[in-house]
Amino acid sequence: MHNIDLETGIHYGVISQNAVLEAWADSSEPDYGPPTCPKCGSENLEGEYYCSDCDYEFEGDEAFGDTENFYLSDGEYQAWSDSYGDIFITKSPYYTFRGFCSPCAPNACHLETEGSIKCYCFGPDWFEEGCPYPVYRVSDDVCIYKG
Repeated sequence: MHNIDLETGIHYGVISQNAVLEAWADSSEPDYGPPTCPKCGSENLEGEYYCSDCDYEFEGDEAFGDTENFYLSDGEYQAWSDSYGDIFITKSPYYTFRGFCSPCAPNACHLETEGSIKCYCFGPDWFEEGCPYPVYRVSDDVCIYKG
């Protein structure tokens, strides 16, 4: 199954970066992916950015693509953002109940919709204008924020 934590049975939560932009910017780190040859795209690099596949030598800043994604893995949360500006929360000490996402993220829940599916979420401290959903602790199922 996609977009669900098989260990806990909790679905991944998806939220727009704009909803938690300041907290996400403070907490996440960029991920440019592995270095690749800017000429042929090969990951088969040697030494100081030399591609043995197409015999091309290049600068280090050319080794990473233009697409910049971000991730968070701080021992409490695990999350990553896609190129559309959505954050996928794949582990959290908190959950809520929301509706399923569109077919683009099957089995995940969109945290800005109403619903009854149990899914990971960010805690209320991630929001400047107030958290839009109730928040429960995974560890003991206690509601810590009514929303």
